[in-house]
Amino acid sequence: MRLPRITRRSFFKTAAAGSVVAAAAVSVLSGCTHSDDESASDPVVVGEDSAEDVISSFTEAELPISEEASWSLPLGNVLHPAEGLWVPVTTAGSSATPMVKGSALSLATGELFEVVSAPVGQGTTVVIYDVRCSDEVYAWVELDLSDRSWVLYAAAFSEGALSGKASTLWEGTSDYDPAPFAVSGGTVIWQVQPSVTGSRTAEHSFCYVWHVGDSEAKAVVDSPGRFATSPTLSGDAVVLTPRVRADEGVYYGVTAYSLSDDLTTRLDQLVMPQGVRPFRATRVGERFLISVEASYGSGGLLGQMGTYIGTEGSGFFRLNREPSECGCGKGNRLIVKSSAFYFVIDLAERTYSVLNSADRSVDYGEFPARMGECETFVTFSTIKDSSTGYPASVSVRTFRL
Repeated sequence: MRLPRITRRSFFKTAAAGSVVAAAAVSVLSGCTHSDDESASDPVVVGEDSAEDVISSFTEAELPISEEASWSLPLGNVLHPAEGLWVPVTTAGSSATPMVKGSALSLATGELFEVVSAPVGQGTTVVIYDVRCSDEVYAWVELDLSDRSWVLYAAAFSEGALSGKASTLWEGTSDYDPAPFAVSGGTVIWQVQPSVTGSRTAEHSFCYVWHVGDSEAKAVVDSPGRFATSPTLSGDAVVLTPRVRADEGVYYGVTAYSLSDDLTTRLDQLVMPQGVRPFRATRVGERFLISVEASYGSGGLLGQMGTYIGTEGSGFFRLNREPSECGCGKGNRLIVKSSAFYFVIDLAERTYSVLNSADRSVDYGEFPARMGECETFVTFSTIKDSSTGYPASVSVRTFRL
């Protein structure tokens, strides 16, 4: 296994924020659970008429879900995907320093808690770039705007606040993209991959797993090139899209791994046709939910723009619309975002419905804060003031699936 040449120096800093304490660096165990020479599935190429089209084959029905709760947040709050009762939020600072804060929204009460009030990194050009959390762990990436270097941190989290030391999980230079990452229970999963414009473009990419309280992370997946999508969580599955069959061409394997054994077990894999890059990928139940944002000149059905629901063995349903964000759902009920609204698809009833944005406007967009399998759907959007037309607040809504 070839590890990326990224700075991994010991790193201890005292945070400016009261709740963030000394950040201790963790080490990485060598050896990958899955590497590029592992046997991959055959590419899936199916005929363009082999999937049922949801819009033409299903019946449009009344919306089967109803709004459960709603809250209004101040302008400048952006929600990010989560699995539990706490949703990670990036909050615009009230001044240039800090520019962004890390927050968390309680779905039980609608209260917004400030979790990371300032970057751990010492410097006026360091900002909080991205955040994720579960009900047990809070993780965030800090980015130095001057040189594009970045650091991934994580800490135990409880009741809207950090409850332990913030560990440094990884440090990268501008030759590597800020890590796409996800959090589930007490686990953080992240990808390290070379930037498309840096000096390390030919290097492998890797996925790592770390558990809160551990001094070591595990390297679990080796991709001979960049992953096509960010890691997504769905129940006990983690979905990654590494490069596979590298000696044969450019192939991406949409792969579900078991989270319970640190991605040792490969649950399922769908290898896309040659040259076809998935745009988003997750799993609901035992079905993949994959979107393709462009139409390719080859590859059959999966080489066409749209969202695909299913597996190689069971076949596919297709939503023939330009994809946007990653889908989610429970059982046979799936939610897929289009540009202007959400499609709520019931595969068992063979119906689809439309969930409109909060103010029926797409000027600023409405986005999900859920991916993969979920009991409650969470969505947020920027709402305009009716008298001025300017953005005024952020509306958060939840729906029970």
